[in-house]
Amino acid sequence: MAGFRRAMDYLYLLCVGIGCTALVLISAIIPWAVFTRYVLNRAASWPEPLAVLLTIVVTFIGAAAGYRLNLHMNVGYFADKLPETGRRLLELLVQLLMALIAIFMIVWGSRLVEVTWYNTIADFPFLSVGVTYLPTPIGGVCLLLFIIERIFLGIPPDPIAQHREVAVD
Repeated sequence: MAGFRRAMDYLYLLCVGIGCTALVLISAIIPWAVFTRYVLNRAASWPEPLAVLLTIVVTFIGAAAGYRLNLHMNVGYFADKLPETGRRLLELLVQLLMALIAIFMIVWGSRLVEVTWYNTIADFPFLSVGVTYLPTPIGGVCLLLFIIERIFLGIPPDPIAQHREVAVD
C-alpha cells in the first residue's frame, strides 16, 4: 500500500505540474492576444482557441489533483451532524458516486476522442480535435485512481508540503 500511495503522490505532482503549466501558458497567451489586438491592430487568431484548449487541461487534470487533497468545494454541515458510522458510510457513498463520474469521464471521454480523432481545428489544422479532448479520459483515470486511494488509504497528506519540509531541514 505504501508503494501505491507513493505512485499516487507522483501522479498528483504530475497533474499539478501539467495544470500549473497550462495555467501559466493561459496567463501568457491572453496578454499577447490583447497586445496584438489593441497595440498592433492585428488580432492574432490563435490565442483564444489555445486558451480554451488549455482550460480543458486545467479543468480535467487540475481538478483531479484538487480532488485528491480535498481542495474542492464541499458542504459538510449535515455530514458533520451524523454519528461517526453515518459519516463513514456517507463518505463511502460520495466516493462511489464520484467513481461513477470518473468512469463516465473515461468511457464517454474516450468515445469523444475516438469520434473526433480525424477532425481538425480551423486555427490549428495540424492538431486533431481528439487530442484536445484527451484530458477528459486522462483526468477521469487520475480521478478514479485518487478515489481508489481515498477509499482504501484515506485522504493523503499533501506531498508538496512533505517535500518542502524535507528541503527546509
